Amino acid sequence: MPTHTIKLTYVGGPTALLEFGGAKFLTDPTFDPSPGEYTTGPVTLLKTSGPAITPLDAGPVDFVLLSHDHHADNLDRAGRSLLPRAKTVLTTVEGAERLGGNSIGLNPWQSLDLSVGDRGLRVVATPARHGPPENDRGPVVGFVLQIPNAPEHAVYFSGDTVWYEGVAEVARRFPITVAILNLGAARVPQVGPFHLTMTAAEGVEVARAFSGAAIVPLHFEGWAHFSEGRAAIEQAFGAAGLSSRLCWPEAGKAIEIGA
Repeated sequence: MPTHTIKLTYVGGPTALLEFGGAKFLTDPTFDPSPGEYTTGPVTLLKTSGPAITPLDAGPVDFVLLSHDHHADNLDRAGRSLLPRAKTVLTTVEGAERLGGNSIGLNPWQSLDLSVGDRGLRVVATPARHGPPENDRGPVVGFVLQIPNAPEHAVYFSGDTVWYEGVAEVARRFPITVAILNLGAARVPQVGPFHLTMTAAEGVEVARAFSGAAIVPLHFEGWAHFSEGRAAIEQAFGAAGLSSRLCWPEAGKAIEIGA
């Protein structure tokens, strides 16, 4: 597999196993079986479907890309238990303070060079806003992965964010060729009627900004608080004439995407 090709295995929810540049990455680990119930304060999240593969199936993981640690639909109990098995967990500064151990906190636009065998990889934390400006759900980051000697091949994982200027700036700064987006238009009535992750229409805006990038939807199924699923995403992209940009991985099956 060429070093700039990404091999992606969709696990479920926001969780995917990525093989890129000779390293294995895991996004927002959620491996609990379903059904599951998670209560924090007034909010209860319901998990409706389990993972397509187990942590054992995933095998050793080099790096975890954890957009935030404080919501169970991005880091559940089983996901939390596997963090010490990774070389490094990359997350928010606040999350790293809570997790300790092998976690490293990154502020938006902060970069870190990773050693992978005789190769190098660079990860850059990107801005994310988990809801409306005055009522977001706490600090979140996304990530860009780059191979320094092939910077024109960059992979973006959005984490939980809405479409806003911070995401648009990612498109201006990096030549993204694969964009992995947490969609689903998550809504939690206890915190208000607004969406907390990207709507399908906002996913279209990302596709337009990241011109030419393959769009991989994540985090649109498996939990009761998603208000938009695959049908809404397909409809929005179809209406915009962008259906060919969508890349739908089958749960549990590895696919290769040319980055």
